Amino acid sequence: MSNSSRRDFLKTTGAVAAATLVNARNLAAAPLRLPIGLQLYSVRNLLPKDFDGTLHQLSAAGYKEVEAAGYFNKTAAEFRHAMDQAGLRCISAHHTLVQLRSQLDELIEFGHTLGLEYIICSSSGGVHRDPSAKGDLTLDDWRYVAGEFNRIGEKLKSASITFGMHNHVPEFAVENGVLVYDELLRLTDPKFVVFEMDCGWVTAAGHNPVDYLSKAPERFPLLHVKDMAKEASGQFHSTVMGRGVVDYKPILRAATGLKHYFIEQEEFDLDTMEALRLDAEYMRKLDL
Repeated sequence: MSNSSRRDFLKTTGAVAAATLVNARNLAAAPLRLPIGLQLYSVRNLLPKDFDGTLHQLSAAGYKEVEAAGYFNKTAAEFRHAMDQAGLRCISAHHTLVQLRSQLDELIEFGHTLGLEYIICSSSGGVHRDPSAKGDLTLDDWRYVAGEFNRIGEKLKSASITFGMHNHVPEFAVENGVLVYDELLRLTDPKFVVFEMDCGWVTAAGHNPVDYLSKAPERFPLLHVKDMAKEASGQFHSTVMGRGVVDYKPILRAATGLKHYFIEQEEFDLDTMEALRLDAEYMRKLDL
């Protein structure tokens, strides 16, 4: 090979290598390409005072999708109209298991008007195998709840709505060596039940969301994105994204089945809307 040919070859291979490195860097730092969502529990104190105005402020802050936590005495048509006017899509709604068991037909009808894709069980509290029982759920109670999830999920699927469950800390209790959350994953039918992992509460319960997302990402199409600050006492409280202990880069990389996520901030030490603007900005700038 002549000197000029060798120089051309080195230039070409060097350019290819540089381009490959740039592409690899770009892929490694790809932003999360999903609309920014919010769980409306975050603005539970603002919506009763100015429902329409609060929704417009959320839209201006960069939110595109929301998950309902109560309907604030609005009819389905009124709720849907307010969302449309603000440029928001209500993708999902939270209801307790008590509500789902007693009002499912009404909630389906309401959900169809809203255009819901998901109805999520926000809490299973009070649903015991023995109706006379009180207090925390036992492992047998949770197994009963899993059966209820399958039943509700099958009915919702027939209505073209996906059913899922949202966790707090109680789902990570251990009884006789059995972790409740693992048992719920085992006993629920993937055809009828998905899981909306609240990454903040999983972390507060002493577990790593990545462990679950890596094993079965298809079961977690929804996430609650919540940062948690750890106090000196060992307790956790909700805080602005990026100011707590939850590292979302590995979580979101592992969440390969993710379709929607909802920021949720439950407590505030600054103006609520300012905090939610900071949360949206954090997610917008987060490189994975």
